[in-house]
Amino acid sequence: MTLRHWATLGVGLLGPLIFCVPAQGQMLGLDQPTGVPPVPIKITAAKGMEWNQQTRTITASGHAKAVRGSVTVTADRLVAHYVAKAATRESSSHEPDASGPLATFGSGQSQISELDAIGRVHIFTPSQQAFGEKAVYRMASGELVLTGAGLRLITPEEMITARKALEYWSHRGKAVAIGHALIVTKDHRSISADVLIGYFKRFEADPSVRGTEQQKRHAQGLGGQLRKVVAHGHVVLHTATDIATGDNAEYDPETGIAVLTGNVHITHGRNELMGARAQVDTKTGIATLTAATGARVQGLVIPNSATSETVGSPQSGRKAGGS
Repeated sequence: MTLRHWATLGVGLLGPLIFCVPAQGQMLGLDQPTGVPPVPIKITAAKGMEWNQQTRTITASGHAKAVRGSVTVTADRLVAHYVAKAATRESSSHEPDASGPLATFGSGQSQISELDAIGRVHIFTPSQQAFGEKAVYRMASGELVLTGAGLRLITPEEMITARKALEYWSHRGKAVAIGHALIVTKDHRSISADVLIGYFKRFEADPSVRGTEQQKRHAQGLGGQLRKVVAHGHVVLHTATDIATGDNAEYDPETGIAVLTGNVHITHGRNELMGARAQVDTKTGIATLTAATGARVQGLVIPNSATSETVGSPQSGRKAGGS
């Protein structure tokens, strides 16, 4: 066997490639929630697979697909990076034999450390979808990074888009949209910013529920709902009637309440109010604007245009002189 050994695996002959990786937490991640029985990753491809022992990679080409539990990843090409487990390094110094990586992974000697999806990437569960040109999964950290054109994450309640990157950490239940980031809800409310950080409700295994039922709940996306959004830089919030802008914001999708801070402007028709902080109820359109200490709320109200009550009542203006 040469130092650089390549093996081309005919998928039609050997069938799908199956890996076992450690279990952890999940939404669109390939890791698993704690307390759920381990589920292997199954990789298939139309053209075939190449195994490179020197770089410790296995490349699946042509309509490649990776499936683990409720999560499916499709792309033009998938590259699995694997490492030997600690016990394997101590007990054996030689490379896996030429029979192929199937026996190696089946015996538990190695595990996937990273999975790269390249070209027309589509990641989906029964309740979420993500799209991009390239995706990188890092198994140990539970990190997924999506880049390229057409970046978007779709859930039953909202769609998140970005121009630079979409990042997701399953262990922390956190997603970051970078570059002209935008969240649009199904009722057409939206918030955009330079960077949007979303926090999701994490899946928590119930010890009183059997493993198969845990997997069913997880497959249904339970525990993956967006619970909070933090926005930084050039924030723009759209409701059915108003537009609010500011430097930063926090938004609660469940209540529909958004709090904007820093150079806040609220526009309602031809009317405009300016202050340091605003609380906006995106469901009702009612906003309360306050000023910085020692300052006053400013406003431009056009007679016979839309009333100012929905964007800040006179009472809220009188309160604005405080903190």
